[in-house]
Amino acid sequence: MMKQIVILGSTGSIGTSSLDVIARLGDNYKVLALSANNNTELFLKQIHTFKPKFAAVLNPASYEKIKDQIPPCTRLLPPEIDSLCFMASLPTANLVISGVVGAIGFQPLVAAIKAGKTIALANKEPMVMAGKTIMKECDRWEAAILPVDSEPSAIFQCLAGMADEYTYPKISNHISKVFLTASGGPFAKRKGSLSTVTPGEALNHPRWRMGKKITIDSATLMNKGFESIEIMNLFNLPEEKVQIVIHPQSIVHSAVEFHDGAILAQMGEPDMRVPIQYAITYPQRKPSPVQKLNLFQAAKLEFFEPDLTRFPCLDLALAAARNGGVLPAVLSATDEIAVDAFLKEEIKFTDIPKLIYTVLKAAPQRSGIATLNQALEADAWAREAALACLKEKTYKKAFI
Repeated sequence: MMKQIVILGSTGSIGTSSLDVIARLGDNYKVLALSANNNTELFLKQIHTFKPKFAAVLNPASYEKIKDQIPPCTRLLPPEIDSLCFMASLPTANLVISGVVGAIGFQPLVAAIKAGKTIALANKEPMVMAGKTIMKECDRWEAAILPVDSEPSAIFQCLAGMADEYTYPKISNHISKVFLTASGGPFAKRKGSLSTVTPGEALNHPRWRMGKKITIDSATLMNKGFESIEIMNLFNLPEEKVQIVIHPQSIVHSAVEFHDGAILAQMGEPDMRVPIQYAITYPQRKPSPVQKLNLFQAAKLEFFEPDLTRFPCLDLALAAARNGGVLPAVLSATDEIAVDAFLKEEIKFTDIPKLIYTVLKAAPQRSGIATLNQALEADAWAREAALACLKEKTYKKAFI
């Protein structure tokens, strides 16, 4: 059967890797729609190569730049979020790959869910903002989420065959613990203060080549905090069943311990095309050009606990998950503002958790599970609060 695929965020690391995989899989995999933000040169190349029926750029300036260069076979949609929602719910789409960054992917994800789609999800922020509600919506609309991030995908692969593939609550009953691995980023073994870290240093990840936002999140370990919340929601796991493990070699992508003491791990060279292809071809596995793991060369594997004092962003993420309500949404939004400010050299690397802490402390406390609307409202509130803190520099009064 032909698979018609929508890719949101086609010029990012997930999108380009997805297109590389699709190009190698053959004629049964067709690109139906593509979206980007402002990398117009690459986006035009992708459109002319894959000839999707629909395309969209969110940046209005990018739209004006390319609107007269689109081939006749492709319809360029207006530069607005509704265009992404339209593509995510196309009737002929079999799979929606969400590779956008940040909360911008929230509404298209909901649109895909309400259309009953299978979603290959790399955009973890919506699962952080309102993951429990999103999973309930998946049940309601008979949609399915296949995790694409390396570590959540590893857990998903370890659980394959345990139960019906989409009944995660049933699967969680078999789990004793999940080992969520993290490379530790560029500063895992760095001595001394991190206050002088530059954006260039933080973007120099030792194992993965990713977009700027997720790379900074990996350096602060916030990314692992996000993934912890994501897998708690995705697999219906309590916090005590998730163990974060620093693993600098990035060979064991994650592991699952079952009640009988058996541990299943998914291992391989760090290459995002593996989890992406698994989501695209699921439940089948097909040949891949990625480098195969040589166990003799990977003989030394290290595992150690994260230092929450040195990397307080991870501690903040776990606290937000523990307290629940709208706090995970506030966490996600504030982190976006903080990372952007750091990349612009407006704040120090060590100011990122200070800003997040300050906004979290001021956040409205709502108990229970956040609804979709509450998550969006909290996201908007947190962005305004974070920008106000940046302007007034009140975050510097926070003690981490």
